[in-house]
Amino acid sequence: MRGIWGIDPGWGITIVRVVMAAIFIVHGYDKLAGGIGGVAQFFAKVGLPFPDVSALLIMLLELGGGLLLLVGLFSRWLGLLFVLEFVVATFYVKLPSGGFKGAEFELLLLAGAALLFLAGGGRASVDGMWLERGEAPTMRRAA
Repeated sequence: MRGIWGIDPGWGITIVRVVMAAIFIVHGYDKLAGGIGGVAQFFAKVGLPFPDVSALLIMLLELGGGLLLLVGLFSRWLGLLFVLEFVVATFYVKLPSGGFKGAEFELLLLAGAALLFLAGGGRASVDGMWLERGEAPTMRRAA
């Protein structure tokens, strides 16, 4: 399928996927470098359940998931996990404390995660190469 000017829209999804991967890698690394204790303290402060476990899971999701997104592996599943993360971050943490202006970044990541869940990793992704290679041949109508 070609979009405007003959460009496959999957390339736009790829741009979103790679930029989101970079954001998640940096944020996950920051959490790792700063120590899980600080993240757990913040999670406890905002009232998230099981802050120690939640902090570890979010750190692994952001760093590991970001690396997987960078190459486009398991993009839909990661999109779903990031949707869950950013529903909580947006509606439970950011909107109540800072209003819309305080939640703009999280809303944008939520939208990007939903895009990846619904559309996949786009072009130039490991997922895309596997899916393209594994597609079933189209059935021809009997005349």
